[in-house]
Amino acid sequence: MTKYYILFGPPGAGKGTQAGTLAKDYNLKHISTGELLRAEIAAGTELGIQAKELIAAGRLVPDTVVEGMIKSAFETVKGYDGFLLDGFPRNISQAKDLDDILAGRGESVTAVISIMISDEMIRERIKHRAAIEGRADDASDETITNRIDTYHSQTEPLIQYYKECGKYHEANGTGTIEEVYARLKAIM
Repeated sequence: MTKYYILFGPPGAGKGTQAGTLAKDYNLKHISTGELLRAEIAAGTELGIQAKELIAAGRLVPDTVVEGMIKSAFETVKGYDGFLLDGFPRNISQAKDLDDILAGRGESVTAVISIMISDEMIRERIKHRAAIEGRADDASDETITNRIDTYHSQTEPLIQYYKECGKYHEANGTGTIEEVYARLKAIM
């Protein structure tokens, strides 16, 4: 039985930092929607061409395109015990679509593992990351506030959605990378 984990949490919680180690230790294919988009664009696939045109026009890539890439990965990636989704789903609509995709395979989400940090820590981590990676777009207070507001309004309702499904598990995201990883491992 294939496992389907969702790594969840606000921006700056450490999802990207923790995903690689979790994926390696549990033989899961880490699927980051951002990386998927870049790979499809680089490969020049039909989905990649659509995504590139939308991004070039400054528009968001629609759910159908992102979901198509995820579904394609589920069907084509072999040699893993499952998948670790990072950055998807981002809202209730996407969560329901994911449920439908998995139901079509006779499967369902195994667990949602949430790394939780305070809004103040989100601010600190995003600013720190922006400085290290030279991401000026992430450095402004207004941008950070918008990202936090978007998380609370659109993504946070997923907590209740997955709690009602009995699949939601939460880990404290404060402390060292190793301390947070130990908490995630205990949940896995």
